[in-house]
Amino acid sequence: MIDYIVPLLLLAVSAVALGKRENSYDLLLSGAADGLRLLATLVPALILLMCAVSMLRASGAVDVFSRWLSPVFGFFGIPPETAMLVLIRPISGSAALAVGADLMAQYGVDSQIGRTAAVMLGSTETTFYTISVYFGAAGIKKTR
Repeated sequence: MIDYIVPLLLLAVSAVALGKRENSYDLLLSGAADGLRLLATLVPALILLMCAVSMLRASGAVDVFSRWLSPVFGFFGIPPETAMLVLIRPISGSAALAVGADLMAQYGVDSQIGRTAAVMLGSTETTFYTISVYFGAAGIKKTR
């Protein structure tokens, strides 16, 4: 049954469009074009964030940051290896997913680090994105 969800969805959308006497093919093409435009605006930011994360790791800044916050993390029972995830999660969900996947690949999904990363990814929010969405919905243009 699950194999038929996408074809049934396309059939339902086409039926609704035909019922409204609209060209469903043109509507689907328009939606795909909008998706590609959105992708074109998001990809450079994702590439930049991934490069920045890689540069921070390669430079040793993440290790310094982890050692500096190790006592605080230890007090709360958080593995210091997750410091990069703590740093990047409020800024970018995609970069945080990449960092989390890297942590899980390096330490294992069943390790304390892997499980802590999973909890952080599942229970935190991309703060800056959420704030921008809320301000945009409220019509606030000057957020500072």
